[in-house]
Amino acid sequence: MRARQLATALTVAAALGATSALASSHREAPFITEMPKVDGTDFYMFRSYESGRQDYVTLIANYLPLQDAYGGPNYFTLDPDALYEILIDNNGDAVEDITFQFRFNNTLANNGNGVTLPIGTGANQKNVAVPLINVGPITAGDRSKLNVEETYTLKVVRGNRRTGTAQDVANANGGSTTFIKPTDYTGTKTFGDSAAYEAYAAQHIYSVNIPGCTGQAKVFVGQRKESFAVNLGPVFDLVNAPPAVITNNANRNAVPNPLDDKNITTLAMEIPIACLRTASQPVIGGWTTASLRQARALNPKATFTTPAREGGAWTQVSRLGMPLVNEIVIGLKDKNRFNASEPKDDAQFADYVTHPTLPALLEALFGGAGVKAPTVFPRTDLVAAFLTGVPNVNANGSTAEMQRLNVEIAPKARADQNNLGAAACFVNGALTPNNPGCDTAGFPNGRRPGDDVVDIELRVAMGYLLTNDTDAPSRNVPFHDAVLQDPSQFDTTFPYLRTPNPGAHGDGT
Repeated sequence: MRARQLATALTVAAALGATSALASSHREAPFITEMPKVDGTDFYMFRSYESGRQDYVTLIANYLPLQDAYGGPNYFTLDPDALYEILIDNNGDAVEDITFQFRFNNTLANNGNGVTLPIGTGANQKNVAVPLINVGPITAGDRSKLNVEETYTLKVVRGNRRTGTAQDVANANGGSTTFIKPTDYTGTKTFGDSAAYEAYAAQHIYSVNIPGCTGQAKVFVGQRKESFAVNLGPVFDLVNAPPAVITNNANRNAVPNPLDDKNITTLAMEIPIACLRTASQPVIGGWTTASLRQARALNPKATFTTPAREGGAWTQVSRLGMPLVNEIVIGLKDKNRFNASEPKDDAQFADYVTHPTLPALLEALFGGAGVKAPTVFPRTDLVAAFLTGVPNVNANGSTAEMQRLNVEIAPKARADQNNLGAAACFVNGALTPNNPGCDTAGFPNGRRPGDDVVDIELRVAMGYLLTNDTDAPSRNVPFHDAVLQDPSQFDTTFPYLRTPNPGAHGDGT
């Protein structure tokens, strides 16, 4: 019985992997490409594997994709007119029960006039506002040279995210409800080397009190190094790679990660497990969204604080739970609709799971090399996993696309994690607990930063979890994208994602 349950757990990956591999949620829908500040790129939900923190869950929501570290002069502040949310369903009805809401504010120095410099002499001297975000070095203790400071507030809402009870999350040190976001890593002249910037950023990890929770949580919002790894260019050029490369397991790390020089903006929380789960339900579901006001009128005399007037109800424009869904699962005609939808309504997208297009595309591209898509239609295994979850493993009773985490499954230390997650527990579609590297704590039981979801999902897409060659002729081919995602690429402490790339290094680069 337990073997069947764990086998079904892996089909959670299959349900999404068979239709969603190849890239994380960067620029995944036509409308969201117009609004990168509210484009959710990755969502992680896992039991903390930092030493001594195993009784906590870490939630990480990344936004604003493909940041070039040298992206001055304004860099990558988040949208003060947007509402960023991390949502938790802890009773299995595919509706949020706990929501963490982030709102941002960008404040100019000098009472809104900005930093000025005296230009000219005598009667011709004028104080003129500078065009840059800083005019000298910045530290956590000395922000006097900073021209614009980004702050945020955080609320917890219990019940419906729009009509439920909202309360402020407060700094455990002093009780403030306003938090400072560290300035992006503009370069080594402003902040010093990477170690100096990391020390600066670490001073913006706050211990916080969440109303209704026992024990302190942590929160960090700031720029991090891009956490996703994928062979981005070739993948979306009709998987422009030789079959001999992407089907040879020895080549999993053959290509440097094209995203390695990019940054991301991270919203991270570490929360006591008891604050998120119910007594009777060990599985929590999670996803992240961003919303904007329904109406926008552009200001013909735009100012720093008011380039537009925003009004009306909050309208969701970005959504992300399991990785990769909107890129490859959802047909182009429905991508904007998916971003505006809620998990409880996901049955409307069922056709994209019962008849996935990715395996057929891979066969069309590589059929000459012997690649064959699974022949089982409809994919009832994927339907069950995609819509209902896994009984007694990570199901929570919902019919929805979301990330699911069984908080009673113990975390593994970084050194013990397998980047193929629970997929390593199966051989020829059968559970093999003694198989080397078996890691039931890995994806799809939540998602850790080092889980190589691209490789996992490519293999499952082509039938890795099916049990015979007739239904899935290519089920044992070790498909991959030649770019490795691995736990070693991340830190062992909160917020786990690493120091961002600097905009300049002091040597002219």
